[in-house]
Amino acid sequence: MAWTGITRAQYRRDGLRYASDPTDEEWALIEPHLPPPAGRGRTRETSLRDAVNAIYYIAQSGCQWRMLPKDFPPYSTVQRYFYDWRNRGIWQTINHVLLMEVREAAGREASPTAGVIDSQSVKTTESGGPRGYDAGKKINGRKRHILTDTIGLPVGMIVHPADVQDRDGAPGLLARVRSSFPWLRHVFADGGYAGEKLQDALENLGDWTIEIVKRSDVAKGFVLLPRRWVVERTFAWLNRNRRLAKDVEATIESAVTWLYIASVKLMSRRLAAT
Repeated sequence: MAWTGITRAQYRRDGLRYASDPTDEEWALIEPHLPPPAGRGRTRETSLRDAVNAIYYIAQSGCQWRMLPKDFPPYSTVQRYFYDWRNRGIWQTINHVLLMEVREAAGREASPTAGVIDSQSVKTTESGGPRGYDAGKKINGRKRHILTDTIGLPVGMIVHPADVQDRDGAPGLLARVRSSFPWLRHVFADGGYAGEKLQDALENLGDWTIEIVKRSDVAKGFVLLPRRWVVERTFAWLNRNRRLAKDVEATIESAVTWLYIASVKLMSRRLAAT
């Protein structure tokens, strides 16, 4: 969605402490899926809404943990929630629920039957962790591999070193969404997924069909390709979060979690606006 005179006020989000904070309507969509207080031990003192506000602030601003403003809970407390929820797969669960709700609000079936797959190579930093060199994009870092439905909502996302080719990374991504969305079996892709190697790798994952959408040999400059533009737009949506400008995470698990945080933020805003 372009920043126009009509939509600019939406992005300013007037009335909130920070533009990254969820509104009451957005928080109501997220809160039921967060872990309840423990049955024993000390009473929870930190508001989960404050913790989510802090995580959203980091995602959108791209700041370091220690640079978190002092009106949020201590950064170490926010970190503890981030890693706990990462290890429990909380953001993936919320993403799954919100995706179905957004689809139903759009008049579609809750579970998609077709998707669009693509990858994006990004640079890493001195934080370390797995990385590789993408010779095609000339990027030393990691590759974000995502699968969206046909309206661009993230269905599944993984991260791996950038030297892994698209056709080699796709089976791992499709295997992750197989149980969550059992009716999704048709995938649109670009030429990087063509060939028998991917088809052979998918034989043990069920009956998948890969439809390659190719760019015309005579096309010059920018051309809007059917289906493929949807996932490119999703990358643009996610990259509005400056934490994703580079992959600054030391672990693959944290890198994937920030993608899902950006996705949940996107879908909760869309759903709350309906």
